[in-house]
Amino acid sequence: MVASDIQDFSEGRTKARAYFCYLFSKNIPNRLPSLTQDMIVPRLLKIKADLENCEGVYLLDNKGVQVTPTYAADKQMDDDAGKIRADRAYYYRAVREGRCSITDPYPSLITQNLTVTASQPIYCEDGNLKYIACLDMPLDEVLKIAHLNTSDAFFSKLFKFSYAMFAFALIAVALFLFSHGVKSFFVNEITMSNLIIDDMFKATILLTLSLAIFDLAKTLIEEEILGRHKEQNISGPHKTMVKFLGSIIIALSIEALMLVFKFAITDPPKLMYAMYIITGVALLIICLAVYIKFTKVKSDS
Repeated sequence: MVASDIQDFSEGRTKARAYFCYLFSKNIPNRLPSLTQDMIVPRLLKIKADLENCEGVYLLDNKGVQVTPTYAADKQMDDDAGKIRADRAYYYRAVREGRCSITDPYPSLITQNLTVTASQPIYCEDGNLKYIACLDMPLDEVLKIAHLNTSDAFFSKLFKFSYAMFAFALIAVALFLFSHGVKSFFVNEITMSNLIIDDMFKATILLTLSLAIFDLAKTLIEEEILGRHKEQNISGPHKTMVKFLGSIIIALSIEALMLVFKFAITDPPKLMYAMYIITGVALLIICLAVYIKFTKVKSDS
């Protein structure tokens, strides 16, 4: 299990859920009068037979109590009947969302490997919840389902390669700016005894830009290539944008601070221009806060 598997699962989650929803809707009766376990269990076993590597299927009642054994790949686990599963994500997510859902990967009690559970709420004719049908699948099999289309895998690799090229190009630019920023200290002989404010600010601008660009390249490598996501409450496509805007805000804030000191010493009437940049930074912060709020709401919905 590597970070790229989690990234692949996150990207293909919608497709995998759609596939399991199709299986459930095609095989499991729903919103019919007089629904019983005898009507549902044979259909669950049919789904299990159609999925070659299915770990097991079972049925919960509307309170989260398992009402059938766990029909595993090569055995029937009768001891599971009667166990309370109300605290499991595959139960409360299906109840809360009122539709087919899939869990995040978790260690399976059957195989000890990472597994994903798909669950489908089953309702009576009057709309009251009757059962929750559950199906366990190994994570690697879910990843295969999520990438059945070969073009998805091709473009995923193409995009990763493209991001890698851009990231390393940005690193080269950052190193170029960094080297020129450091070199300017020696070319202009910036020392404590020979302190030229204008030359010092130019060097600082180059170093600040190199830091912002390097930080952006680092984010691209971590999130788009290696699949490492630190901000779990923001959906995947927005993480790079938030990091990029954050880097711009930091860079502009530093530039505004330097201009305040520069104009305060050399040309006080021009302090108003520095205030314009500070106002722009404040607006960017407000816009970024609004952007994060809406992307959080979207990812939680």
